[in-house]
Amino acid sequence: MSRQRDAAIEAQVPGLRRFARALAGGDAMLADDLVQETLLRALDRWWLRRPGASLRAWLYAILWRRFIDGKRSEAVARRHAEASAEALPPLPLAAPDQALEAARVVALLARLPEEQRAVLVLVAVEGLDYAEAAAVLGIPVGTVMSRLSRGRERLRGLSGAEAAPPALRRVK
Repeated sequence: MSRQRDAAIEAQVPGLRRFARALAGGDAMLADDLVQETLLRALDRWWLRRPGASLRAWLYAILWRRFIDGKRSEAVARRHAEASAEALPPLPLAAPDQALEAARVVALLARLPEEQRAVLVLVAVEGLDYAEAAAVLGIPVGTVMSRLSRGRERLRGLSGAEAAPPALRRVK
């Protein structure tokens, strides 16, 4: 049964690619992603397919819905980005050397593991205390402290700065 199913689906791939390419405005990568998502969805939800119904129409409908869902997600993300940009105050102009240093720090932060980067930004940049950072990330305060320590140490290592004595904060 699965060989017949796979062969029937495979026969529809060229048409799905053409349809996806037309929807994607000629963007081959987006079209391939749409086809792949369609095929994965079809195989994952094969049990929902009505017996006797057109396989071709079902696959095209899945592709169309994946395309529309992607467009809706892009629109929501765009609206959120625009709202965030409007809510932020304009950044003051920095001296060129400050801008370079800020770019260097951002690049170094990007090289840290995600867990350490999140704790560093919440505590060092946003000024949250350990308990607040722990609540935001859903982790214990001790984990915040250890990730912060390891993140600072790794950041010092990446920047080539000499190891400074750790600045301890009192936790209540």
